[in-house]
Amino acid sequence: MKTPRWFTRNRVVSRLRIPAAGALIAAAVIASAGGFNPDTRVSVGSPASPFSQNKQNEPGLAVDANHPLILAAGANDNIDLEACNAGDDTTCPFTPGVGTSGIYFSFNGGGTWTQPTYTGLSARNCLGVVGVDPGCTPQVGGPIGTLPWYSENGLVSDGDPGLAFGPKPDSTGHFAWSNGSRLYYSNLTSNLGNTKKDETFKGAEAIAVSRIDGAPDLTPAIVSDKNNWKVPVLVSKQSSTTFSDKEQIWADNAESSPFFGNCYLCWASFRSLSNGNGSPQPLAVATSRDGGDTWTVNQVTPASNNPFNMKQGFGRSGCTVRTDSNGVVYVLANQFAVGMPGQGSHILIKSFDGGKSWTKPQNIGLAVDTCFAVQFDGTDFRCVEDGVAGARDDLGSAPSIDIANGAPTGASATDEIVRTWVDGRDGLDHEHVFTSSSTDGGATWSLPAATESAGDLGYYSAIAISPKGTDAYLVYNAFTTPFRTNTTDPRTLVGVVKHADITAGVLGAFTPLFRSPPGDPRGSSQNNLWLEFLGDYVYAVATDTYGAAVWNDTRNALDCPAIDAWRAAAQLAIHNGTAVPAKPAPQQACDPTFGNSDIFGGSYADPTP
Repeated sequence: MKTPRWFTRNRVVSRLRIPAAGALIAAAVIASAGGFNPDTRVSVGSPASPFSQNKQNEPGLAVDANHPLILAAGANDNIDLEACNAGDDTTCPFTPGVGTSGIYFSFNGGGTWTQPTYTGLSARNCLGVVGVDPGCTPQVGGPIGTLPWYSENGLVSDGDPGLAFGPKPDSTGHFAWSNGSRLYYSNLTSNLGNTKKDETFKGAEAIAVSRIDGAPDLTPAIVSDKNNWKVPVLVSKQSSTTFSDKEQIWADNAESSPFFGNCYLCWASFRSLSNGNGSPQPLAVATSRDGGDTWTVNQVTPASNNPFNMKQGFGRSGCTVRTDSNGVVYVLANQFAVGMPGQGSHILIKSFDGGKSWTKPQNIGLAVDTCFAVQFDGTDFRCVEDGVAGARDDLGSAPSIDIANGAPTGASATDEIVRTWVDGRDGLDHEHVFTSSSTDGGATWSLPAATESAGDLGYYSAIAISPKGTDAYLVYNAFTTPFRTNTTDPRTLVGVVKHADITAGVLGAFTPLFRSPPGDPRGSSQNNLWLEFLGDYVYAVATDTYGAAVWNDTRNALDCPAIDAWRAAAQLAIHNGTAVPAKPAPQQACDPTFGNSDIFGGSYADPTP
């Protein structure tokens, strides 16, 4: 992301914790069918070089329940940013004003993907030269592969994608699938202007929602036209010190629901620009009953943070939101705790009246984070899992859920809830991908079951359940190499997709559908080069005939020994309080594909129909 953010792991927390110090694997596919594709690049518009235009991460995914072969995906996408050689060759900045919320579509169930090209504020023209040059002046009306209409409205799309399909309202506000489908895309947004005089909203980061309609469904012609997108709507309530973060969105998509068509958006509201400890910080949920034109915001948790109060916890983030066939809204989030690792928990908040009122947070079980070491990211100290100068893992233990709500009609719904997260309770190099389920509205849950394959160290996971509740699909990123105490030894990242049958409400054993070719995460990077960067999400969706997933992938990113050496020396300098050495110039010191992290995905026919 463009703006350094506090993710419950800052300098204060790092002082409370005690820091701890291949061969290509062939892809394996089980029971693929039809036009489905087990392994395809979603971020198809991205170039292989230069950095950071070749950088994508943190994917989101949505399926149109009424047209289940239509998928939309989003990601943090640097496709429109300047190259490192623009200006100072040793810096690879986020170009001020240029958006990073990538958008992609599939019209064949994830078999192939397209990334539309719109117009907006673009820095694709800023490639620079070796040595000193004037720096970047973004092109107004230039090509963009990110959400349109942001710069024209005084905003910048800042990633953290959330996507959901719901029914389109008619001119009287009535929702029906016969009106067509509406795609909602939520993301962080900042001000295009850099002074208070020309700011569009108060605070550092807000939450905005973009929308596009299909009549009756989205088509390549519709999504390729910028004018079919509605102007982004600001949702979060902002003050001059508010930093809204890590939002997720959902549309009530089951006709059986009395609140069919409502849209819900959750996020963490940091109300003091963090100030070193990120307090106060409640969870907020916004509800729209008119297709996203207007929103009502509710605070659903206490605002106070207390590192040593187990009930309040130390911060809440990583929320997710879903609805069942009766319109009950479920919001789950991670409640963090201090420690290495932190003994946190998942909390559940529900609404029975379409978002007008909310229950008090309910603790539904232990969720231990994977923070076994902290590293300096150029601004603060962040938890990492894979090794020195590794990729941050702030939200690995956050919950991903889905509900068998019978969409699009609600018929045959079981309303079973499935949940997954990555858990560090068994220690470093034993990080699990846990799954659990509930058949009574979240009142009780099955015991956590470790579902990762042998040798996989879970990093991020997501889960989806078919509308009729017969199948579950799980996706996760995992490291297959232990924690590295240096930056010279290779590291390996994979994406894995699995399937489980559900019989009489019992979530069965997960079996593999796909395992990606490995990549070295050292080839990924923050824009400031200090650490690797893989983002905070993977995502899955399910229909009654197939499942689809997206994950972070570094198979096309080559490691850069010069960056490795600098990262190790820079971390040592911070530890010793000595001068940080000068950075290398990535485009001169590295292979051109350094930084080329991608979004890959796959779609898989139900192997046990």
